[in-house]
Amino acid sequence: AAHPAAAAAIRAARNVIMELRDGDWRAKKAADDAAAAGVAMEVDEGAARTVSAKYASEKKGDYPSMDFRIFFSEDGKAISPWHNVPLHNADGTVNFICEIPKETKAKMEVATDEELTPIKQDTKKGKLRDYPYNINWNYGMIPQTWEDPNHEHPTMKVMGDNDPVDVVEIGAAALPMGSISPVKPVGVYAMIDDGELDWKVIAISAADPKAGDINDVED
Repeated sequence: AAHPAAAAAIRAARNVIMELRDGDWRAKKAADDAAAAGVAMEVDEGAARTVSAKYASEKKGDYPSMDFRIFFSEDGKAISPWHNVPLHNADGTVNFICEIPKETKAKMEVATDEELTPIKQDTKKGKLRDYPYNINWNYGMIPQTWEDPNHEHPTMKVMGDNDPVDVVEIGAAALPMGSISPVKPVGVYAMIDDGELDWKVIAISAADPKAGDINDVED
């Protein structure tokens, strides 16, 4: 039999994806409602090109290094990828900030504690962090979301991890670090990492050739 927490999460999953689709996503509410499931959506590959062209990113510092950063701009104005890039697009897709491209291992992340929240490489004990292997997906975050560290999930009894909601993008192409791409959510699952709740949205790029055929985790 399924663990009660897992069963509750699965039952609630459609609510999360529906909120993403319908423009009603709120990260605090998602922490109460999310898990793994999907909903069909029509996607427009032209929209993917439009979103990518709207924003620019600039790398500063040597890579890899403690000083390396990727900063973002819109129409020449510096912006935060977390706070200023919209969550939704008109066609129902969700924007995805790629922090770690597919087939790479440097543990990059949006620096939520720095001005303009650029992308940087995570550190531990004064050293740059890497995964032990290249990951097989694009990894990043959804702008304008946040997992509340003061909110306890009613079933899992853990708090949010104080970060944006993460995305595992499963398309065929490696997306550039710092790129902003429309994606179609197809599922979501919960992890407990060091005692904190850490949601992962499974999504596929709207530009992927199979995006129109993949609508949920079963696909």
